[in-house]
Amino acid sequence: QFVQEGRISAVMWEVCQQQAQAGSPDLQEALLNKIVCLPDHVSNKLQGKNPPVFFPQNYFPFLGGAVIQVLQKISDSLRGKIVSVHLVYLPVFSSTSEEILSVLLPRLTDLTKSDCIWQRICWRLVECVPDRWMEAVLLGFVQRAPGADVLSRLLGNLVVKNKKAQFVVTQKVLLLQYSHTTAVLQNLLGYLSLDSLRRALLIKVLLELLETWGSSSAVKHSPPEQQQYISKAILICLSHLKEHEIESYREELLTSMMEGVKCHLDSSLPQIRCLGMIVAESISSKINTDGPVLKFQVKVIMKFMSDVQGLEEIKALNQMMQGIIASSNTGNKERKNIYTPQTNSYLYFFYSDDDLIPYDMSEDKELKVKAPVYIRDCIEVLTGSEDVDKWDTTVKALESLVRKNPAATREVSVELAKILLHLEEKTCTEGFGELRQRAQVAVLTTDPIPVAKYLTSQFYSLNYSLRQRIDILDVLVLAAQELSYPKSHGKTKHAGAQKPCIQLLPGSDSSKDWRRIVDERIKSKTRRFGRSQVEVAAVPNEFSSVAGHFFFPLIQHFDRPLTTFDLLGEDHLVLGRLVHTLAILMYLAVNTVAVTAMGKALLEFVWALRFHTDSYVRQGLLSCISSVLLSVPKERLLEDMTEELLETQSWLGGKMGWCNTSGFVALVFVQCLFN
Repeated sequence: QFVQEGRISAVMWEVCQQQAQAGSPDLQEALLNKIVCLPDHVSNKLQGKNPPVFFPQNYFPFLGGAVIQVLQKISDSLRGKIVSVHLVYLPVFSSTSEEILSVLLPRLTDLTKSDCIWQRICWRLVECVPDRWMEAVLLGFVQRAPGADVLSRLLGNLVVKNKKAQFVVTQKVLLLQYSHTTAVLQNLLGYLSLDSLRRALLIKVLLELLETWGSSSAVKHSPPEQQQYISKAILICLSHLKEHEIESYREELLTSMMEGVKCHLDSSLPQIRCLGMIVAESISSKINTDGPVLKFQVKVIMKFMSDVQGLEEIKALNQMMQGIIASSNTGNKERKNIYTPQTNSYLYFFYSDDDLIPYDMSEDKELKVKAPVYIRDCIEVLTGSEDVDKWDTTVKALESLVRKNPAATREVSVELAKILLHLEEKTCTEGFGELRQRAQVAVLTTDPIPVAKYLTSQFYSLNYSLRQRIDILDVLVLAAQELSYPKSHGKTKHAGAQKPCIQLLPGSDSSKDWRRIVDERIKSKTRRFGRSQVEVAAVPNEFSSVAGHFFFPLIQHFDRPLTTFDLLGEDHLVLGRLVHTLAILMYLAVNTVAVTAMGKALLEFVWALRFHTDSYVRQGLLSCISSVLLSVPKERLLEDMTEELLETQSWLGGKMGWCNTSGFVALVFVQCLFN
């Protein structure tokens, strides 16, 4: 009866009057706790016979309505009076603020649109919230506010006056949590940008976000979802920056961009690398409006990321980046004005070539360049020719030419492999990377030993880019696969035959061929069910004799750092690719003579890297163990590698916290061997 008759609003009004007259703070705190916890007290007393009015979903909206009633009385009492609004004290928020704010926020949004007294009341209301409830109240406002301007009306300069609110907004929500939506980030950062006193916090937040984004430790150890969240926050902050602020902090932004993009490109996760490119492009377009900017092929890269987790978020970030670039470039395009008498005004438009008449090229004929016939002609074109069309034709024809002329290829195989390794695209040849790779594989499979020696020696040489070293690994794997698989898979006895072409020549005697015609018709109409018998011809494994030339040079010098190449240091992405390459080569070497020595060397290699910090490298180590167990005969494993297997079993058993399915299978397999 007390609740339903509206006596709670009377109690709160009395508390406000006592506050204005310097009432007892202990009494106010006790009343506040009783009002907020009344449903719990009643439920504990009645033991399950609680009236519906005390259910949380009913009581707290009712309490929100009582708060609005008291605030209306306060507003009416202040009209026409010179009264200090800071006397209002109404801390009736609790950690369960969802139900209360669902009633309060829409009403406060409407009341503060054009009434400065209501705005002052609302500011004072949130300023007086105790620190222990400040986070729940602040997040409730941020999550439910329809926009940053509404949030600015409701909160005022709360983040400037209240240290707890400032910590929640600038640290906890942005750097420690990452589950909030993009709308929440837009509300929060837009709120910071709408007042001159709060813009200092916006700059501070941006610099702290960039510091975290550019930290190699954070990139390595924080989850991808948090890095996407921080990237979104950075892009939103950039969209709120003004020109004079960009000028003032240009050096800090440039330094943070260079450090951050390096950390992201060093990551072994494709989505992290893509995030780094998107944010770096955005920063570069903001701070270099007149000069050259960073430009990555983000759209092209995302085409190859269809199976990567979080791709939709990355696409959304890319769209956000395009909006930032467009907004930063709008003011820099040259405009020209044209006076139109019909409208008596000026039309402004950007310079464009859309109004130019295209040249008629309908009768032009494409000039066809004759493809080279000899391998040495290809070498001359690729090394010295300035004819772009001839160069393009040579690149496209090189693979088939190498496979048709194995003897001529063996004479210049190492020279040709060197040219292809250093070959750069001169024209916009479609699929140039694939064409070059297929030609390299063709050269390597045609003359495996000398070309493999050259490529493996160049992998640890100076003055090669990471891209070239990864290309060497890819070519070795593809060539090993081609050499290890049989060239012909046999013939099917009862394969689906083509329909016979039954056509009698004019003047022939059809009576003589009737039997043949009937047999062919029966054969074409007959359907056979069941598996066809396949005759597989036994062919030697060509990879067997050259497996050691592919494998051992790659595993020899991994621990020797060079001036520009350090596998055990910052080049861990290439180390991960090397580990996976060794695992594949080990798997393809099954039933070869060198498989036992390869397996023993690979287990020692795994043991040296077992504590590596990069997850991509550790995943490759598990693949290496699985390949050894699958390729090396069981007898050789137990006789020649007993100590290595025991160490591997102990390591896998102690690290199952991060082992994936392949690691678990490898552990079970090792245990079965010893059992």
